Amino acid sequence: MQHTMVPSDRVEHVAVYGCDGTKLGTIERLMLDKVSGTVAYAVIKTGRLLGTHHHYPLQWSALKYDPGRQAFQVELTPEQLSSGPCEVDGDEFDWGDRSRPYQHPNYWSI
Repeated sequence: MQHTMVPSDRVEHVAVYGCDGTKLGTIERLMLDKVSGTVAYAVIKTGRLLGTHHHYPLQWSALKYDPGRQAFQVELTPEQLSSGPCEVDGDEFDWGDRSRPYQHPNYWSI
């Protein structure tokens, strides 16, 4: 019997594709809301194997699982993803702060 539950360690490193079919990156971690107990967003890791990686938060509800690809799909292009909050390897970034504005006006509600 198939079910919809999955442990968090099985979600990490799964590919994420944009609406145009481009691979955006992989899920690096899930951010959990301590009060509600729900997944708030996933941090997507982009970049090359030997290059600098960028880390972008995406609303968990925006990610749709594609069983055929065994990957997630999101209705964003690479350009839309890069217009949001980002941490480059080694940067200090407050992953809990959603108060700052970004080029994409609805970034936190995608």
